[in-house]
Amino acid sequence: MKKSDGLYLSAREAAAELAISPATLYAYVSRGLIRSEPSADSRSHRYRAEDVRGLKERRTPSPEPRGLRSFDADLPVMDSAIATITEDGPIYRGVNCVDLAEKDTLEHTATLLWDVTGVDPFAPGNCPFVSDEMRAIAEAARRAAPIDRAIAVLALAASADPRAFTRAPDGRAMVGARIVRLLVATMLNREPSSEPLHVQIADAWAGDNKHAADLIRRTLVLLADHELNASTFTARCAASTGLNLYDAVIAGLAALKGPKHGGAGVLASRLVKTLVDQDVEPVIRERVALGERFAGFGHGVYRRGDPRAQSLLDALARTGAARKFTREVPERIAEATGEFVNIDYALAVLVHSLRLPVGSELALFAMARSVGWIAHASEQLQHGRLIRPRARYVGPAPGRSAAAKTI
Repeated sequence: MKKSDGLYLSAREAAAELAISPATLYAYVSRGLIRSEPSADSRSHRYRAEDVRGLKERRTPSPEPRGLRSFDADLPVMDSAIATITEDGPIYRGVNCVDLAEKDTLEHTATLLWDVTGVDPFAPGNCPFVSDEMRAIAEAARRAAPIDRAIAVLALAASADPRAFTRAPDGRAMVGARIVRLLVATMLNREPSSEPLHVQIADAWAGDNKHAADLIRRTLVLLADHELNASTFTARCAASTGLNLYDAVIAGLAALKGPKHGGAGVLASRLVKTLVDQDVEPVIRERVALGERFAGFGHGVYRRGDPRAQSLLDALARTGAARKFTREVPERIAEATGEFVNIDYALAVLVHSLRLPVGSELALFAMARSVGWIAHASEQLQHGRLIRPRARYVGPAPGRSAAAKTI
């Protein structure tokens, strides 16, 4: 059997990882502890790598339970058919998003992630209704940050959409498309349109650049979903309470703003601006000597670099973007720190190369990721279960007097 990809292990690899015999491996499979399926040649089986490594971790004593660490990229917390992450990039319902980004649009990516075939959510007639109140809020917030303006308008949008609470899968997809169109239009300070989303964005922000539309199209597809990141998990938790998709997207938008999540692109843009008129090596050497980190580099999931970032940087290089940013900076920082480029840095280079508005890194991220939030929120609503995790209590022992003095 040929070497397995990052998502699966062969029987030999799985048994070696767990230091067990093949017979014990098959016993784990029969007990449902490890998922198995036929390999492509149908002559053997392959085994889910995350199940094998999760089982290995549970069998290894640890001073701190794995699920209680501040960040654990390898720990699955729920089942989902939407997406997963591999070293080759995120997989959208079985399709590698890096491959998808070569030609596809965010609209088609949405229909894939939403698993919809019976209707066309992005048909020309499925545009959102904008009430007088929504229009007034959008106008009052015209100079606000795009993500803040979008949150304000979406807060009123469900009331203006009589089908906001539909339970039909196709109906939810239609609602989802209206949300995405409304979100993009609001962030662009424009009226909702049925034009391709990447074309709308390019026209509004980079109309004089002939490469802008295609580069933005690629970026949106690459950013559409990334499994259970912080904003997506927030959106799922919100949806699990039974609210509508508009409100679930608002929850995702709020979580995305953080500097450790979507806000990292803004920080990466500051790095790019710092390097515009300076030699790369002295700046990197000074920052490394001071122990500073580089925004847009390193990732908790991708050990050998973010394939999404490489896809976007390669495309930027082909359209004439400065080699200093598409090649030299990533190479020098990797040499100096051992940390590889991630999508936040590539997004910052896109914004710099196309001369997009300040803060558009976060706006582009939100526009794209709204598709993933809708997919996950819809899946959660379909499951119908409330997400209710537990905390490990580390406070004072029970029995402490409420009158105890504090110092």
